[in-house]
Amino acid sequence: MLGAGTMGHALALVFALGGHRVRLTDSSAATLARAPALMRAALETLIEGGEAPDGFDAARLDAAISTHASLPDTVRGAAIVVEAIVERPDAKQALYAELDAMLPEATIIASNTSYLDVFPLIPERRQAQALIAHWYTPPYLVDLVDIVPGPNTDPMVVATLRDLVAAMGKQPVVFGKFISGYVANRLQSALSLEVNRLIDEGIATPEQIDLSVIHGLALRLPVLGHLMKADFTGLPMARNALANRTYTPPAARETSPTLEGLLAEGRTGAMSGRGYYDWGGKSPEDLFRARDRKLIAIRRAMREAGSMLEFTAARAGR
Repeated sequence: MLGAGTMGHALALVFALGGHRVRLTDSSAATLARAPALMRAALETLIEGGEAPDGFDAARLDAAISTHASLPDTVRGAAIVVEAIVERPDAKQALYAELDAMLPEATIIASNTSYLDVFPLIPERRQAQALIAHWYTPPYLVDLVDIVPGPNTDPMVVATLRDLVAAMGKQPVVFGKFISGYVANRLQSALSLEVNRLIDEGIATPEQIDLSVIHGLALRLPVLGHLMKADFTGLPMARNALANRTYTPPAARETSPTLEGLLAEGRTGAMSGRGYYDWGGKSPEDLFRARDRKLIAIRRAMREAGSMLEFTAARAGR
């Protein structure tokens, strides 16, 4: 596992819970040193909520995951290398060049990239064994995994990753080719454009926006998604909404004055204790634990409720 930050340490935990041995590294010694405590805190919450495998405790976690300062020590003999480093093309390309000199030919390289087309950055002789396996935060609770082959990825590599992800209880969605943002992130990006406009123009506060999402959108989404919700609203209503629309979506842009102002103040989010919200001096471990407890409760309710997909012809025979 290359990268021990917000996604990397959580992915290491996912693979360990799935029965795999994991070696974890990061270019930042401080980030790597912090990872074990974050993984232990997450595991404690999973155990408390009944979401960890039977008998999987801190001792098993420590036995399954080791941390390494050296990249060669981390990847030596690895069957799969998961890349979860910063989303910068130069950083990824440099890392792939280093890996090319270290890895056996059969090693699979799986990038967790959200938006970058990493395939032009990967050495040509590694293309057949390279693909994207993109997870969502926190990956030990959110089941969706986008699996994306490159132009020259061996189909057997795609099948191997798909089956591995499914065996860990996750929901792989396999795409035919790279498309920036896949589906879920594209929808989130469209939402973020509107959210940034509402905040930047002083129309709504972060709390007003989140209350609208939590109490307006969120309840129906787990059961109906978006298009099933349209069926229940009625497609004539959807057509009328398009025809009568006076609202113009915001144009794509690369920055938000509000966001840039927060970052300039060092308000980087939960890891720093402040972002759009002030988190009251609580540690990341405490904040993640509180978030995860609530997600576990929702996850349990979703399993019990199921979704309306079970009634559709699309699910017939599955």
